[in-house]
Amino acid sequence: MKQETKCIQAGYTPANGESRMIPIVQSTTFKYDTSEEMGKLFDLEKEGYFYTRLQNPTNDYVAKKIAALEGGTAAMLTASGQAASFYSVFNLAGCGDHVVASAAIYGGTYNLFNVTMRRMGIEFTFVDPDCSDEELEAAFKENTKCVFGETIANPALTVFDIERFAHAAHSHGVPLIVDNTFATPINCRPFEWGADIVTHSTTKYMDGHDMTVGGVIVDSGNFDWMAHKDKFPGLTEPDESYHGVTYAERFGQGGAYITKATSQLMRDLGSIQAPMNAYLLNAGLESLAVRMERHCANAQKVAEYLEAHEKVAWVNYPGLPSNKYYERAKKYMPNGTCGVISFGVKGGRPAAETFMSRLKVAMIATHVADAHTCVLHPASSTHRQMSDEELIAAGVGPDLVRLSVGIEHVDDILADLEQALAAI
Repeated sequence: MKQETKCIQAGYTPANGESRMIPIVQSTTFKYDTSEEMGKLFDLEKEGYFYTRLQNPTNDYVAKKIAALEGGTAAMLTASGQAASFYSVFNLAGCGDHVVASAAIYGGTYNLFNVTMRRMGIEFTFVDPDCSDEELEAAFKENTKCVFGETIANPALTVFDIERFAHAAHSHGVPLIVDNTFATPINCRPFEWGADIVTHSTTKYMDGHDMTVGGVIVDSGNFDWMAHKDKFPGLTEPDESYHGVTYAERFGQGGAYITKATSQLMRDLGSIQAPMNAYLLNAGLESLAVRMERHCANAQKVAEYLEAHEKVAWVNYPGLPSNKYYERAKKYMPNGTCGVISFGVKGGRPAAETFMSRLKVAMIATHVADAHTCVLHPASSTHRQMSDEELIAAGVGPDLVRLSVGIEHVDDILADLEQALAAI
């Protein structure tokens, strides 16, 4: 099936007389006739449901749809995108381990890695995504367990060279994890370029309507855990906390990673997505392909307008031929990138504040990548925990304005920008 069809059809096929839409199984637990039947579920010898923190039918239908869209073998929904980022790495790395990450990532993820997970004993080396081959090679250590990057960085809009980082990761026997939130599987499928694991904040384009917070982790099924047995004992040796199961042996290359994340991390840490939220997420997924086309078309026109405006100092959008990442974006995302633009107005912070206060269609909001056009000043909000040096390294200057172009009529968006810029 084509991606547009998968958005609607994948993950759930109703039987004769069953609900056409996925059912909301709003239940914490599930009933069985005998303890023996339930015991087989606990031993992972039989598929089924016993407690929603681990698995729920509604969540599984949606996870299967996203796995199909990304071309993966298995997926797990989480309560937020942050939880997905955390679990994706923590499923591989623990105290005393090391991770290589792109410096151009969402500020919340950077803080998660650089502060919270460091307190857990995991060391991170952040590299410029445009670093030299020698600098990238020097970032790896004997105890490196994975590499992490974002397809399109939020809000720097750096386009990640997936193929290059995948090759570097694999040469060191570790997987590449890519946050594909901004591009979505409609515009980019990182597995086709060598990535091994993909994450999303489903709160963004996948939901699309600013209704539910959520995340997802998808496994490609391509990384051979047993070939690197010594690096990943959590997957290749018995898990004594779960009946001594060896995930890579029991569930194979395509199921080990997600089964471990579910049976071990979700069991102990929670952060499951509520079935009602999964249901709403699915409603958003059904229009994802149509919305992404409109987001990208609108953003392209807005970026071109801003680039030509005398009161705009600079514009960063990968769809512009003048952009540093234009050619790379064409390689990985030939049909469009995303609806997010970053730019600066002449006059710096004061001018940006004046501009934002005059907007009428665009809303000042911490959210991004939904149907509504919204605007944000990251340095004083989402990235305020970062120092000036860290902001520069992440590509987020103090004058940067993040504009998330929605799916309203583009003429109304342009008129709103025009009257707000006139106030400066």
